[in-house]
Amino acid sequence: MVTLPGTEGELGIFPKHVPLLTALKPGELRALKDGRETIMAVGEGFVEIRADAVSVLTDMALEPEKIDAAAAEKAVERAQTAMKEDHGPEEIVAIQASLQKALAQLQVKRRRHS
Repeated sequence: MVTLPGTEGELGIFPKHVPLLTALKPGELRALKDGRETIMAVGEGFVEIRADAVSVLTDMALEPEKIDAAAAEKAVERAQTAMKEDHGPEEIVAIQASLQKALAQLQVKRRRHS
């Protein structure tokens, strides 16, 4: 089973799921296979779901032990400060994406290592 953050909400994917291609938003991805759970913070991307496989294409995939909480917290602070400044639409989108990825990292790190 794979649970992932889709743009329309959290998706739970079981074997033999109907084929689907959907967008991925920053958050927590959990995969359970043969009794072993893998957890990652993921960024934006796409997910292709087939009956026998789930393929994820993303700009970030970090396991909890690879996440630097202090660096993620600083990234959140920088993004929040930058959001208060005057920026063009493209810069705002980039700042928001950075903020969402940093928050996803903190969510996974804190949930798994608190």
